[in-house]
Amino acid sequence: MNYDAAAVERLVEKITREVLLLLAEPGSGQDGHAGRCAQCTGQCVQQCQDKVRQVVGAGASRLSSTLGGVNVGPEVAAMIDHTLLKPEASQDQIAQLCYEARKYGFATVCVNPTNVRLCVQLLKGSPVGVCTVVGFPLGATPPEVKAYETQQALDDGATEVDMVINIGALKSRDYALVERDIATVARTSHAGGALLKVIIEAALLADEEKVKACELAKAANADYVKTSTGFGPGGATAHDVELLRRTVGPDMGVKAAGGIRTFEDAQAMIAAGATRIGASASIKIVQQAQAA
Repeated sequence: MNYDAAAVERLVEKITREVLLLLAEPGSGQDGHAGRCAQCTGQCVQQCQDKVRQVVGAGASRLSSTLGGVNVGPEVAAMIDHTLLKPEASQDQIAQLCYEARKYGFATVCVNPTNVRLCVQLLKGSPVGVCTVVGFPLGATPPEVKAYETQQALDDGATEVDMVINIGALKSRDYALVERDIATVARTSHAGGALLKVIIEAALLADEEKVKACELAKAANADYVKTSTGFGPGGATAHDVELLRRTVGPDMGVKAAGGIRTFEDAQAMIAAGATRIGASASIKIVQQAQAA
């Protein structure tokens, strides 16, 4: 019997997608109570939404959450990048991430490039986008490699790209290379209809280097500058966010990410000029907002 290899592959992908979605489907609640997590205090993001809106009302246009943070209300959920970048993330964890994003209407899932195609399959028919990372987390690859990686991600269905700059080139004052690095990825991203966020890894830079990185990102037509990968020696600070905002002006996005663990941290970042917040401690932040 002859088989159409492409048809078989499509069938396998479809079956895989449906199986992973079934594996991700939660029951009546992890502790046996419908709609409540095992550690719910009655104030967490899964159940309580009003205080989350305080963060949004303060000026955030996008929040970040990790696996398990769900049911935050449709208007808040639409601002969340639902993120899983751990190298050990399994397919069933990616399926769970996509299930949560699809069910609760998150803006995107943010995953490593190898998981983009699976996420696109799992999110087919939903408005949830797929964000991925390029040159991550070191940034120490040539512009042509980053552009190829970006194009591959776009071909796989990514709608947003977070790239890491060439930090060594910046410190060497090879500004032409840094700008070409960003511009190459920006052209590729925009040609595919994707947003580009440029991660400068601020903890490795002096203030004048942060300013220069932002100037180069703006000149290269990036859409956002972002403080950190979350894998570096430090995360966002209010000082860095204020500096980035002052440098890029009011029309470019600024994302604060890394080390934002409390509601007070989030408030400080927003007050400093962040328009997106990345935090793995999002539930704790909202719990503290509830008590404020």
